[in-house]
Amino acid sequence: MRAGAAVVTLAGETIELLAERALFWPRVRTLFIADVHLGKAATLRAGGVAIPRGATANDLARLDALIERTSASRLTVLGDFLHGAAGRVPALHAAFTRWRAAHAALSITLVRGNHDERAGDPPRSWNIDVVSGPHPLAPFVLCHEPATPRTGHALCGHVHPGARIAGGARETVRLPCFVLGRRRTLLPAFGRLTGLAIVAPVRGETIVAIAGSRLFTLPNCS
Repeated sequence: MRAGAAVVTLAGETIELLAERALFWPRVRTLFIADVHLGKAATLRAGGVAIPRGATANDLARLDALIERTSASRLTVLGDFLHGAAGRVPALHAAFTRWRAAHAALSITLVRGNHDERAGDPPRSWNIDVVSGPHPLAPFVLCHEPATPRTGHALCGHVHPGARIAGGARETVRLPCFVLGRRRTLLPAFGRLTGLAIVAPVRGETIVAIAGSRLFTLPNCS
């Protein structure tokens, strides 16, 4: 067990849920994230919304820390790596090109998401393998939108799952979370400009919420 991590078993494999909104498969040194939405701030600014700069640098710095912490040799993005065509500005290209050069040995795979379809594939110079889902990586099936495969265990994004926690004085807080089911796991959105969609567990599912550097399992009352 690492600090800021919860160890679970999925499809017979030991997996770490990380407080940095990522999942790590130690046996093959593979890091999974979903819904990065690089370029979202630029897209919003192009539409006239006043958004501070620095979101891309922040997300790439968080990835730096994750790769160093886990010693991952492979990064897999479960869709929506890029937010939209309007966000593919020169500053984003320059920032990611510098980041990629610093991680030249890292293998990166992108499972296309709905935003990637609209934004277009990353430039070839970024050295990212792009595939369509569902994409097999036994015993897992890599997807963007939630799916329940007949065989294997699906790792999915798209939902941006969150949990609402209520306190004794009627205060509430919304937290990103993982949703673990028998045949699929939903990852929280990695990007910090993505928002949350509150989810409620169904029978057989477990919600693991993230509060800062802590992870904790919520009771399932279904």
